[in-house]
Amino acid sequence: MFTRSLIPDREPARSSGRESARSRALRAARQALRVLATELGTPTGPGTPLFGHVRSRRLRRLPYFVAFAFTVFLLPSTMGVLTDYGFRGELAGWLVGGLAIAQTVPLLLAVTRPLQAWWVIFSADILCAMALLGTGGTEGRAWPWPPPVIVGYLVLMLALSLRERRRTLIAVWLTTGAVGFLFAPMTPDRSDGTGVLLFVLTGVLLLMGASLRERGAVQRKLREQETISEAERARRTLLEERTRIARELHDVVAHHMSVITVQADSAPYRISGIPKEAQEEFGAIAATARESLAEMRRLLGVLRSEETERHHGPEKTPQPGIGQLPKLVEGTVRAGVPVELALPEKLPTLEPAVDLSAYRIVQEALANVVRHAPGARARVSVTATADRSRLTVLVVNSVPPAPSAPLEPSGTGHGLIGMRERVRLVDGSLDTGPLPDGGFRVAARLPLSSSPPTAKDSATT
Repeated sequence: MFTRSLIPDREPARSSGRESARSRALRAARQALRVLATELGTPTGPGTPLFGHVRSRRLRRLPYFVAFAFTVFLLPSTMGVLTDYGFRGELAGWLVGGLAIAQTVPLLLAVTRPLQAWWVIFSADILCAMALLGTGGTEGRAWPWPPPVIVGYLVLMLALSLRERRRTLIAVWLTTGAVGFLFAPMTPDRSDGTGVLLFVLTGVLLLMGASLRERGAVQRKLREQETISEAERARRTLLEERTRIARELHDVVAHHMSVITVQADSAPYRISGIPKEAQEEFGAIAATARESLAEMRRLLGVLRSEETERHHGPEKTPQPGIGQLPKLVEGTVRAGVPVELALPEKLPTLEPAVDLSAYRIVQEALANVVRHAPGARARVSVTATADRSRLTVLVVNSVPPAPSAPLEPSGTGHGLIGMRERVRLVDGSLDTGPLPDGGFRVAARLPLSSSPPTAKDSATT
């Protein structure tokens, strides 16, 4: 009878399992080493100085000054310490000088390329620790990292933490600890724990530097976002003001288009003996005017906000002009602001756009007085030049007698932005600014007849 033993069958299985575990461990170790080499060999932003984004010139120069100061301080200190460790002779002098230079001078490189400087300094530190093993002067002294080596390495860690990403800093920290751990059993009677000390101090400094760097990056992003938001807010304010002006001008242009339509339609009935060709021409003019008016109404529907349309409905109130300035001044006086008004005896005939712009400029200027200088005396004057070509609108307010709360928290427009847009629309000029006595002045010069926009204005719009 034949009996087959199962023991030999199990041994290959256990052996292959052990080989599989070993291969997985080796594969994981190779992958970890590959990641470590990648992180240690890929610097972030090489060539960019530390604090290069700071506006202050002194802060931009600070890393260079710190690196130079530590280099000047550590170079002779390192040479003196290495000499005390037992390096003697001409050859030893060259070795001490070379090691000291390699351990300190690359700190100047750390300002722009800290990871490359780490490779040079850390390699020099390892060579220095191995060279100290051949001397007899390490008894009772710090090994493998003498005090100048620790100080220079920590300065390097500060520069490294302010530049490199977090995974690179972890790789540097682990590499520092691994080298110190490997040196410890080589001479247990000489090692005094400097490897552990450097490992702990390196971790603390890298953590602090990385936290400061990330905090600075967050603050820069917040400042950039605030700048973008401010620009968008200013742009939105400008567009809203242009939209409001366009809605107001719609009523002015629509009135003229309606007059053209009515005159063209009624011409054959008002004027006798018009040829048939002229009647057809008047009919074409009326049709074109009606079509243009319809297009303007569509444009107004696009410009008018949904909120205004829903709550207030279409705007049907006639647009005001300088003839309504006395009523505007009376309302401002009732609000508690003393205002003087000076108008010419005979108001000049203005184009509707100029008339509306003059009124709105005065309205917004008085609203600014109410909001920003309550109680201050204001003076409004409207004058025409001698050649009757331009109209000057001047609003001046003095310093308020005592600070008080604003009487009108909200205005009708967007302040100086709206004034500039209205003046630009009619090809005028605006001059605003504080007065020597502390008051404020708004001076607008408008043409008595608005000129059509030029090609340059159209391109700007």
